[in-house]
Amino acid sequence: MDINEYMQQLGQQARAASRAMARADSATRNRALLLIADAIVRDGALLRAANQLDLDAARAAGLASAMLDRLTLSDAAIDTMVEGLRQVVALADPIGEISNMKFRPSGIQVGQMRVPLGVIGIIYEARPNVTVDAAALCIKSGNATILRGGSEAINCNRVLAKIVAEGLSGAGLPAHGVQVVDTIDRAAVGALITMPQYVDVIVPRGGKGLIARLMAEATVPMIKHLDGICHVFIDAKADLAKALPIAFNAKCHRYGTCNTMETLLVARAIAPRVLPELAELYSTKEVELRADPEAFGLLAGYPHLVAATEEDWSTEYLAPVLSIKVVGDLDEAIGHINQYSSKHTDAIVTEDYSDALRFLREVDSASVMVNASTRFADGFEYGLGAEIGISNDKLHARGPVGLEGLTSLKYVVFGHGEIR
Repeated sequence: MDINEYMQQLGQQARAASRAMARADSATRNRALLLIADAIVRDGALLRAANQLDLDAARAAGLASAMLDRLTLSDAAIDTMVEGLRQVVALADPIGEISNMKFRPSGIQVGQMRVPLGVIGIIYEARPNVTVDAAALCIKSGNATILRGGSEAINCNRVLAKIVAEGLSGAGLPAHGVQVVDTIDRAAVGALITMPQYVDVIVPRGGKGLIARLMAEATVPMIKHLDGICHVFIDAKADLAKALPIAFNAKCHRYGTCNTMETLLVARAIAPRVLPELAELYSTKEVELRADPEAFGLLAGYPHLVAATEEDWSTEYLAPVLSIKVVGDLDEAIGHINQYSSKHTDAIVTEDYSDALRFLREVDSASVMVNASTRFADGFEYGLGAEIGISNDKLHARGPVGLEGLTSLKYVVFGHGEIR
């Protein structure tokens, strides 16, 4: 197959389908989602068989156990996909909502209407459940989508593609409203991200290497974040009853997520008290602590202690490793964060209202928190119902991207014969 011709065909079909997807009413889009959920239940055995083919190939290729775990489609994972579809059905439909209506002196009435983005290209790795999650959010938000899943899940994704197309057709929507790229050739990614005439936005969900490549090569706008270098700052006026569990949870709840704390900042006035207590907690998980000279002196005797280097402040470990720095005050903490943060999620622990407000205003990140773990930076936890990813960009979507992040606003004007 000629990859460029194939991808151009997918793009043309998606653009044509996007008009029907945007025109469809909420009941029709919800019916498609429910039909897809029912078909997944019906075809569970087919999905598991296809997933087994993918797993066999992955093991033969020597994929790491963590990747195999993400690739596995268990009965529980299938149930979760079905439940996720039904939860998306229950979400409020943002499309067509008109807001900010105002009368102008001329007599016209001006407002904004929420509309779909059009065609969304989504590039992701390994997890077959993302195929359903992404399709559901795009259908609900009135968009057409082209999904390029990881080559590891190609057999499973082919079955899911047929299920989704069946659900769309059953609801009277174009089957091309959701298309799964049916090739493992990496050239398909290069074509997808350079088709602005057909694709309105790209959403990458994958590792730093994938996203760095897309940032370098894409001519289509992206909703993305490159990495998650998240901070927790324990202020001099922190309540230790809050600070200790927050700093422990932010690092140790899960190591491999983008909202996990990678650097802990502690105010000098409280560091001699708080750092030994935290070290005791981290030792239960054998967390390696990479400390600046001042923190290193306070943590002497900790069994997993390493001197921090300059590189550590800008490293996303995704592992039981934590950088620690002692800072003089709030200004130094904010300065460090704005220099090294990836603008994903940063938190302060403090009982000082003024310090909290300054931190919220001055830290330049997509999510900024007071007295809470960075692990809450998640669409579900924020009440979005579902998310397609996280954005640390400043234009369009920022933070967890739910249904509204897959839409745009256009101005609408109601007149009564007025002329200018």
